[in-house]
Amino acid sequence: MSLRQSLALLAGRLQEPQKVARFQRLCGVEAPLSRSAVASADLREDEEEEAPLSRDCRRREPQPEACGGPRTPGSDRNQCPAKPGGGGALNGVRNGLASEPGPASPRRAGALRRNSLTNEEGELAHVSNWPLYYLFCFGTELGNELFYILFFPFWIWNLDALVGRRLVVIWVLVMYLGQCTKDIIRWPRPASPPVIKLEVFYNSEYSMPSTHAMSGTAIPISMVLLTYGRWQYPLIYGLILIPCWCSLVCLSRIYMGMHSILDIIAGFLYTIVILAIFYPFVDLIDNFNQTHKYAPLIIIGLHLALGIFSFTLDTWSTSRGDTAEILGSGAGIACGSHVTYNMGLMLDPPLDTLPLVRPPITVTLFGKAILRIFIGMAFVLVIRDIMKKITIPLACKIFNKPCDDIRKARQHMEVELPYRYITYGMVGFSITFLIPYIFFFIGIS
Repeated sequence: MSLRQSLALLAGRLQEPQKVARFQRLCGVEAPLSRSAVASADLREDEEEEAPLSRDCRRREPQPEACGGPRTPGSDRNQCPAKPGGGGALNGVRNGLASEPGPASPRRAGALRRNSLTNEEGELAHVSNWPLYYLFCFGTELGNELFYILFFPFWIWNLDALVGRRLVVIWVLVMYLGQCTKDIIRWPRPASPPVIKLEVFYNSEYSMPSTHAMSGTAIPISMVLLTYGRWQYPLIYGLILIPCWCSLVCLSRIYMGMHSILDIIAGFLYTIVILAIFYPFVDLIDNFNQTHKYAPLIIIGLHLALGIFSFTLDTWSTSRGDTAEILGSGAGIACGSHVTYNMGLMLDPPLDTLPLVRPPITVTLFGKAILRIFIGMAFVLVIRDIMKKITIPLACKIFNKPCDDIRKARQHMEVELPYRYITYGMVGFSITFLIPYIFFFIGIS
């Protein structure tokens, strides 16, 4: 067998949904009773395919288990309804072991958000390991909008504006390439069953590569690259942060049933290649954004052109809106940094003061940081809500699209692109200019 054939075989195995389902079962996520027989048969079939030929195992088609028939010892999932007349065990109780209650009735695993555009919701599932469930919920949120809208402003307002801006540049580049690659490759999400979809917010997008894995790789690596040497701290802290952050985000996507192992590995390797090629130019891009006379026009035009190009790659999905949101945020933050630099509101420390030392944490320092977060995020949410209410009806009116159903209206490129681009462009602009100006005005900058 050639190397190419071996790699193709390995890739096929890493893409199998049975492996995702097996990882979910290992972490305590079980299918509801109505699906358990199907999922169990799929997993047994996958195990038989991987068994050594020397065992001379004969493949057989999975047969549905009849009530009262042979069942795996100790299996909680092989249950039957109670027989009429009271001759059998109650439903939900192991047959013949009435004193030991079986698993609780299926319920939705937690309050994961539904897909607001398609109205899909996560599947019913038994979760037996709740600490792991909440850990992976946190991990998957590290790649969602809520995290980004808190993380980047926190860096810009409270820690180091230069690092925050350059993290945004890297994030926009990595996420844009990842989203466009998804729409070019067009591989579907892992099949369900056997996989249990605990989250469906991104279920209408394609799967390869995992953009959660890409952002979960790019952000911690870039944080260490941008801060080590600029700030005084032991390198071991960064070397611990990178694998912990990356593995948490990557494993959470398999746990949620949203990606195959191959999607995760591809996303990780793709990000390493992107960083190796483009990271040396991040300093040049950031300096251009701040200092070039025509930087705002070039930034807005380039990001808008990239958004239009990405919208032509495939039919509608939530991926298109996310791409416009990413590009709009990046353009707004870059334009805001240009205005802020030219007004002298947030100047970077001179090079002769490097490496920077963490200031002592005092009540005043902590109080100002908290005030900046609460006041800044309040303005961000107000601006986002106002722009959303303005841009969607305005785009519908300009392009003559019906606005009765907002979900359907947003599936038109003429509505989705300007809504996301303008709304999050204003959010980004406020993060790097309007809100820092307010901080300066009230004396908490």
